[in-house]
Amino acid sequence: MALGKVQSQIVAKLVEASRLTTEQRDAIVARPEDLNGDALDRLLQEDYRITPLQFLVAKARAVGLAPFNIARYRVSPTTFERLPQDFCKEHLVLPVGIVADLLLVAFANPFEVTLPTKIQEMTGMRVVRLLAREKDIRDKFNKNTDRPAGFDDVVQQIGAEYGQVEAELVRGDVREDSGPIIQLSNRIIEDAYYAGTSDIHIEPGEKEVVVRYRIDGICQEKLRLPAKVGPALIARLKIMCNLDISERRMPQDGRIVFKQYTKKNLDLDLRVSTAPLNHGEGVVMRILDKQKSTLPMTALGFSEENLARYRDCIRQPYGMILHCGPTGSGKSMTLYSALNEINTPDIVIRTAEDPIEYTLAGINQMQMHRQIGLTFAAALRSFLRQDPDIILVGEIRDKETAGIAIEAALTGHLLISTLHTNDAPTTISRLTDMEIEPFMISSSLLCVCAQRLMRRVCKQCRMPYNPKGREQEILEKAIGWSGQIFKANPKGCPKCASGGYKGRVGIHELMTANEELVDAINKGHESAEIKKIAMRNGMKTLHQDSILKVKEGLSSLEEAIATVPIDK
Repeated sequence: MALGKVQSQIVAKLVEASRLTTEQRDAIVARPEDLNGDALDRLLQEDYRITPLQFLVAKARAVGLAPFNIARYRVSPTTFERLPQDFCKEHLVLPVGIVADLLLVAFANPFEVTLPTKIQEMTGMRVVRLLAREKDIRDKFNKNTDRPAGFDDVVQQIGAEYGQVEAELVRGDVREDSGPIIQLSNRIIEDAYYAGTSDIHIEPGEKEVVVRYRIDGICQEKLRLPAKVGPALIARLKIMCNLDISERRMPQDGRIVFKQYTKKNLDLDLRVSTAPLNHGEGVVMRILDKQKSTLPMTALGFSEENLARYRDCIRQPYGMILHCGPTGSGKSMTLYSALNEINTPDIVIRTAEDPIEYTLAGINQMQMHRQIGLTFAAALRSFLRQDPDIILVGEIRDKETAGIAIEAALTGHLLISTLHTNDAPTTISRLTDMEIEPFMISSSLLCVCAQRLMRRVCKQCRMPYNPKGREQEILEKAIGWSGQIFKANPKGCPKCASGGYKGRVGIHELMTANEELVDAINKGHESAEIKKIAMRNGMKTLHQDSILKVKEGLSSLEEAIATVPIDK
């Protein structure tokens, strides 16, 4: 007989499924040639009209595995979060799903016995093996166009093109319509999106242009390009956001609707800011993913105590709620989550934003246009004539906006906005610097929430230890506790891309109004005194809240100290 044991079982399963007759089985068994390997598959398809899927089902049943039709599976950016793409390609496996602590993995080779154990060690999850066709798995890697194809090919094209036109570049000509430049600009944005980047920095140097990504708050160098490519790349990005490419001496702000420039299913916008630097123009682009939804309040990192107090504030009929912190500290997400929680059909909400980062159903949002005079102050004035219940102002930047905002809070509206200050108590002095009377601040203020984003230590590979010495002192002084905490694994794991950290969590300093605080504001007390009063009334400082996150195992002490200074 020319068939091996597994091949005989495959034929038997096809007979059981009525795909082959007993006469056809006997004819296959009687064939003199060897039908091991792919030969049986080809024979069944060509002579007996067995489809690839029917053969896969029979083979899976023969070896005791569940079949999986990889051809219908769509590879996404999350496919390779647990297992690196290079590893999957080398071993011809593909992770296709997660159920509880089970990782579903499609295998091309059903007889690979050591690989499932290796995958389990890498991911910390139990592996459920599925059987897929080898050709289908290879096709997924060859045709995976959802992810960018890297930069090598386009950089080589740019090198060849600019080697020929170097003389034109010396004269200052910009070839922003060059094919490679268009590819490069798209590739940078796509690659940054899939890497989980929040900001793309394109920085010109004397000899090279450096492209850096900010991932989880940390900048990482991604690409270096010849300096002569810089002007063309910047010009292309300016064209994408309708900026003046001839103006290179003044900063400009714009917005890229990336869906117009890519064939991939990426619905994202970019907030673009250009600036003239010593070696040419630089660009910073903030990625705004329109496919992302706002997070629920419980997922933002608020402690139970802070969450309860904050929810009380956002349900007040009128007053002012302020969020403070630097750019990229999560203020916008917190504001949107708060609006989503209190948004009901019987409440009218108006927002003035620059830019609109997330589109919220049932909320009326207005995009600012300073060029035509549509500023936060102008938007606020119009809102006050439209009788909204809740007003969100993207940022209080000047005396005029601050004055109208406080007027709105004092006249029956709940006003929510942001300020750029280091912590909650210094927000009061910032408002007084804008010439707002202290009694107006104290009369309108409901709460001030200062916040930062701190990197989460990877749960997959974090390392427990008992702090000693200075570390123990910091823990005991901040929250009166000492015990086991976690630190990042310097080697990392595939889940955290060998970085030791994955994702971020918010830390908050919530200062709510009370009689003692109102009295201190009216008397013009310094920020240090206001901070002491707020802490006596239950406020946890940013440092204390960060240490609480360390105690809960969400982050490391090293990260907490690097994010906010230690309280004196």
